[in-house]
Amino acid sequence: MSKIFETPLYPYQRSADQDAGHTARHKVIVIGAGPVGLTAAIDLAQQGVPVLVLDDNDRVSFGSRAICFAKRPLEILDRLGCGEAMVEKGVQWDTGRVFVDEEEAYSFNLLPEAGHKNPAFINLQQYTFEEKMIERLRALEVKGAPIELRGGNKVTALSDNGDHVRLEVDTPEGSYLLEADWLVACDGANSATRRMLGHDFKGRVFEDNFLIADVIMQADFPAERWFWFDPPFNRGQSALLHKQPDNVWRIDFQLGQNIDREEELKPENIKRRLRAMLGEDAEFELEWTSIYTFQCRRMEKFRYGRTLFAGDAAHQVSPFGARGANSGVQDSDNLAWKLKLVIEGKAPESLLDSYSDERVYGADENILNSTRSTDFITPKSKASRTLRDAVLTLARRHEFARPMVNSGRLSVPCTYDGSALNGPDVAQLPQDTRPGAPMKDADTGAGWLLDKLGNRFQLLGLGLEVPEVLEVDGVQIEGLNLPAKGEVKARYLGDAGAAVYLLRPDQHVAARWLAYDKAAVRAALLNAIGKG
Repeated sequence: MSKIFETPLYPYQRSADQDAGHTARHKVIVIGAGPVGLTAAIDLAQQGVPVLVLDDNDRVSFGSRAICFAKRPLEILDRLGCGEAMVEKGVQWDTGRVFVDEEEAYSFNLLPEAGHKNPAFINLQQYTFEEKMIERLRALEVKGAPIELRGGNKVTALSDNGDHVRLEVDTPEGSYLLEADWLVACDGANSATRRMLGHDFKGRVFEDNFLIADVIMQADFPAERWFWFDPPFNRGQSALLHKQPDNVWRIDFQLGQNIDREEELKPENIKRRLRAMLGEDAEFELEWTSIYTFQCRRMEKFRYGRTLFAGDAAHQVSPFGARGANSGVQDSDNLAWKLKLVIEGKAPESLLDSYSDERVYGADENILNSTRSTDFITPKSKASRTLRDAVLTLARRHEFARPMVNSGRLSVPCTYDGSALNGPDVAQLPQDTRPGAPMKDADTGAGWLLDKLGNRFQLLGLGLEVPEVLEVDGVQIEGLNLPAKGEVKARYLGDAGAAVYLLRPDQHVAARWLAYDKAAVRAALLNAIGKG
């Protein structure tokens, strides 16, 4: 059994703030040292923004919890200096198979094209994910980056005072006060920050129950996502199988509503289910088990004054499609560069409203897809079950019905269509790299495209020359010129001979043109930082 989550990785230590004799003030305080909070903190620190992370725990998450991390978050983690370590440790996969009863209905490939550095998905236990991020945080500390993580520091009260947030923090040695210019709440689905500030969710709560069993065993199942409707070992329900590192397998069983949770969690009953699936002679060890229900809900907005909410603290989805942690990492990616510009006085505070607008848009997209998956997997009426079963029956024999089978549409990055930050576009260029879209990786012939882009505004010249450096209202844009050929041409030019792309620090497209025009670039940059 893994011991990572049993070991304090950031134990409580008394801080200088507790002995300062006055209330210390910090630029940014992040509450929560999970994947979302650590992403935000590392991103800010790498850009020179001082950040303090407070966590009421002193170790990584108990149990594997989130395990599926998609290509887009892995690309973000590459910029943070820990993506390669995640991919090296994780189980890489791109194929999913859907079974009805014991027969395979269809399979899918999430990354059918070549020319991407990162895989479609990796499976990696959340405790290992957090461990890798803490290792990165410690490495930044050693290099002198302005980042600090305090374990055993629980925020028990807070108030937004207009130009700062005031926090009361409880520790094993008593309470102390802190102030933050900006507060980033990443304290999970049961966010105390959200509750203390009097905010709530809107959306749907589902009553279906699912059993997670993380099982240590030697098995020859491939590194694929296997999902069953109505399998013989769990009749009338569904099941899921995923491979994790270190011979750990994630197995989910749908249990239905109105269950006896205590009875279902008894080891003998869990083992009975597993043996029905794996065989009576199967040898395994239970690492972690849990029963979960879920919600598809979000806050009305993600910014309230000086407090910004991200991850499960801001929105919740069902686990079907691996949208929770993946969307939370993208929240932090959207927020960090905007907060940096505001702190440096290079952008108005209203730029942070675009964080809320864009990520609410992303949350709504995730909630829509997650709800549709949940309704298909767990139909709530006789009519919807009849329709679902008919689709499954047809899918076993007819290809046209297979796209209608929804075993959890898997996480994809959001394109911010309609964002106020989007600039000019031209119809001749490929639609999937339009303003608001995340950049697509490509082999440039001299390295991966996304590796050449940083956490700054950039001007990408394809088949034409753009300046190496351009400054607009104190914001520097760096130029990158690449030949218009190969995968780069196919993904960014289509039939056009040349183009210019203005890229945001989170590697989403801000604007694009067929030729370079300094005045047009200046106007688009001002718009992208909220000065348009």
